[in-house]
Amino acid sequence: MTSDSIRIPHSAFRNRILNPVILSVPKNVTDFRPRDRVTFLGRYARKALKLSAKKSCISLGELNKNESGAPLPSDDIYWAITHKTEYVGGVVAPEPIGIDIEKIQPCSLGLFKKTAGESEWALADQSKKDFAIFFRYWTSKEAVLKASITGIKDLLKCRIHRIIDDHHLEIDYMNKLWQLEHYFFYDHIASIVQNDFKIEWTIV
Repeated sequence: MTSDSIRIPHSAFRNRILNPVILSVPKNVTDFRPRDRVTFLGRYARKALKLSAKKSCISLGELNKNESGAPLPSDDIYWAITHKTEYVGGVVAPEPIGIDIEKIQPCSLGLFKKTAGESEWALADQSKKDFAIFFRYWTSKEAVLKASITGIKDLLKCRIHRIIDDHHLEIDYMNKLWQLEHYFFYDHIASIVQNDFKIEWTIV
């Protein structure tokens, strides 16, 4: 095993603990040109990923993606990143993983129909079109689709199966039930594929 490879720990994973890390984006990044901003956010998300790896006692080597842009595992270690205007996030795991961040804000009501079916919305009180619920659904589906290495095209095939509580729900996708955990912070929500892991969030 070379010094550039990933060394599996084994404290955190043996105890079924994931350490997702969220970093706030420097305010001056909004002044960057669009292309430069995207490049910076991608690199900054990898910084969050490296912090996640450090918390799980893993030394990250080269990070590669496939032709579709999906992260490739290295030595059976999986990773996922997400980046938005104000925050980025990253996490490493011993199995397929997905994470997504969004700001909770008003959005087009048409997006509700494009995101989930009526039976899914019926699981939650949608009498007032709660945008927090919308982004719970949206980020959860995004996280599962990232873990599955599929894509947004399967958004409606990825179905909310049940709402467990205010911070957890379950998704039915590809003949499998996926458990998600939500973390709320500063008008944002982060969702991660949890399954049987314990999640220890870090926000910087």
